[in-house]
Amino acid sequence: MLDFTKLDGLVPAVVTDASTGRVLMLGFMNEEAWAKSLATGDVTFWSRSRNKLWTKGETSGHKLRIREIRTDCDQDTLEFRVDAIGPGVCHEGYRSCFSWRLENGEWRRADERVYDPAEVYSR
Repeated sequence: MLDFTKLDGLVPAVVTDASTGRVLMLGFMNEEAWAKSLATGDVTFWSRSRNKLWTKGETSGHKLRIREIRTDCDQDTLEFRVDAIGPGVCHEGYRSCFSWRLENGEWRRADERVYDPAEVYSR
């Protein structure tokens, strides 16, 4: 049983690439997002800024197909191991939302852009 009592009814959801283990993104889920993810096989989140459900790929087509789901020992955080459909997960055009690396006290891009977000999100 997942514990949705913390964080105002939300649980963090870490999304990793099932093939490489790379962290792709972090989102939050409420019970409705959790149920929809299970029902559809695509990761759905609760948008804290828009105050609504959103399924990754609704606009971009870059979906997160669930391969495996894990939870931590407190059952208040999820990990989704996914097949990422499309060239990238990040809305800025990168494979992962975690594309910045701290080097000598400065944040630098560690990855190259894999798609042009202006082309994807202008549809």
